[in-house]
Amino acid sequence: MIKGMLGLLLFSLGFSAWSATWTITYPRPLTENDQRTDYPVELIALALEQTGVNYRLTPSDAVLGQVKALKQLGENRGVNVVWSMTDKDREVNLLPIRIPIYKGLIGWRVFLVKKDKVSEFSRIKNLQGLIQHKPIQGAEWPDTKILQSNGFDVFTSKSYTSLFSMLTQGQGDFFPRSLVEVWGELDSEDLDESLVVEPSLGIKYPTAMYLFVNRNNKTLARLLEVGLEKAIENGQFDELFNEHFAQSLERANMDSRFFYEINNPLLPERTPIERAELWY
Repeated sequence: MIKGMLGLLLFSLGFSAWSATWTITYPRPLTENDQRTDYPVELIALALEQTGVNYRLTPSDAVLGQVKALKQLGENRGVNVVWSMTDKDREVNLLPIRIPIYKGLIGWRVFLVKKDKVSEFSRIKNLQGLIQHKPIQGAEWPDTKILQSNGFDVFTSKSYTSLFSMLTQGQGDFFPRSLVEVWGELDSEDLDESLVVEPSLGIKYPTAMYLFVNRNNKTLARLLEVGLEKAIENGQFDELFNEHFAQSLERANMDSRFFYEINNPLLPERTPIERAELWY
């Protein structure tokens, strides 16, 4: 099936487009120590390598927050691929490649807390008890609406880096971070030493982080989709994923950690939940 898709793509592109070099611009990391870009960029490269096209991956000229990056993508300027958590609005305004690049783990959240809060969280016995504590999230992140729809009183900021400062200063009780993000943040030299990962609890909700392109850039979308599907089929997708995140799952003590399940009212209908091979 993948060979047929690749052949059709080759035919639709034509020889000249195939032999040209595709310049793929992605959002520059927010800080020098921000490692969250590493895996998505490597995955994009892997997908393009599966198709055989010539390509050049380059960061954007300016540092772009998520909202600004998505806006520029929609306007077809500055960047031509962005990875982001999906929601209904984003799938209307942009073109998603519906393969969850983090296998859904972007919706599995553990809690950054201050050290002096750990004992308080150990006394939580049910979801209602957790809802009494105030989380911190990005003002325009889909996660904020998800938490609010489940009864949480969320403290927000538009600045990613300021969210950690808010937690340090006690403006909120915990900062839910995904299993694929939290350990890089915890190990960062920029993180205040008073912050730790709470050892026993988490929340999870169904969601996916996709690669998005401009709605008119169907050829790039097709390239990425075919390349990702081929990498899934030949095992290279899982190899790259495990290379980056197997240790993160070990550090999370998944066997002894309890995750409260909450609803995601923003989940688009076309999320490929039925494809078990795409999810953790």
